[in-house]
Amino acid sequence: MSYVKQANALAEETVKIEKPESQLKIMWDALKKNKAALFGLIVIFILVFVALFGDLIAPYNATETNMADAKQGMSAEHWFGTDVHGRDIFSRILSGTKYSLLIGIAAVAFSLIIGTVLGSVAGYFGGKIDAVIMRIMDMMLAIPSILLAITLMAAFGQGLDKAIIAIGVVSIPEFARIVRSSIMSAKENDYVAAAKVLGNSNARIIFRHILPNVVSSIVVRATLGISTAILDIAALGFLGLGVKPPTPEWGTMLGDAKSYILSLPHMIIFPGIVISLAVLAFNLFGDGLRDALDPKSRS
Repeated sequence: MSYVKQANALAEETVKIEKPESQLKIMWDALKKNKAALFGLIVIFILVFVALFGDLIAPYNATETNMADAKQGMSAEHWFGTDVHGRDIFSRILSGTKYSLLIGIAAVAFSLIIGTVLGSVAGYFGGKIDAVIMRIMDMMLAIPSILLAITLMAAFGQGLDKAIIAIGVVSIPEFARIVRSSIMSAKENDYVAAAKVLGNSNARIIFRHILPNVVSSIVVRATLGISTAILDIAALGFLGLGVKPPTPEWGTMLGDAKSYILSLPHMIIFPGIVISLAVLAFNLFGDGLRDALDPKSRS
C-alpha cells in the first residue's frame, strides 16, 4: 500500500509539460502593458463603431440644410453648433467618420498590396529587376507625398474612389522599400534554401515561406500608414480636392470653415480635434504594436 502512495506522490510531483504560449497571446500581453497603445486601441474601436453606426446615432441628417439654424454656436440642440448652411456639425462628424476611415484603410490596403508585390519581386530577384523597380520608387519618393496626391486628384477629379487611389499611390514606395529590405535579409535563411531544393516555385517561396516571417514589420507600417492617409485626405479635402460636397468628410469640413475661423471657430475646432485624435490613436497603437512584435522590447 505504501508503494502505491509513493507512486501517486511521485506522479503528482512530476513536472507537467505546459503548452507553449501562442505568439498572439504573447503579443497581447505585451500590448496590455502599454497604456498609450491601449488608449489608441480603444479610440480606434470607438471610431470603427461610429463609422458603422454613425448615421443611425446622429441626431440630424448630416447633409440636410436648414438656413433657419445657420451659424449657431454650441447648445443643447446642437452640441457642436451648426455651419453656414444650418447643418449640425456633430452629426456631420459622426457621419463623416466612415468616409475618413474608409479612405484611410482602403488606401493603405491598395498601397500595401502593390508595394508588397513590387518589394518582394525586387528583393528576391535583385539585379536589374531590383534596380528598375527601386529607381521608380525613388523617383516617387523624391516628390512630396501631398504634392503627388494633389497632382493625381487634379488629374482624376473629385470622388471617393479617386481619393483612395491617389492616396494609395503615394504610399506604395514606403511599403515597397520595407518589404524589399525584409525579403533581402530573409531570403538568405536556410529554410529558403531548403524550399528551393524541394522544387518550390519562386512565387510560393516568396508568399508562402518568406512573407509570413516578415509580416510584423508590414503590419506595423500599415497601422501607422492609416494615420498618414487620414491626414492626406483631410489635406485634400481642405484644399477642395477631396470627396465631393456635401459629403461630410472631416477635411472637407475644415475647408468649408476656413473662411470663418474667427467668426465661427467651432466649425473648424471640432473637426480638427477629431482628425488629431484619430491620427494620434493610430500612431499610439502602431508604436505599441511595433514594441509588442519586437522580442527585444518584450524582454
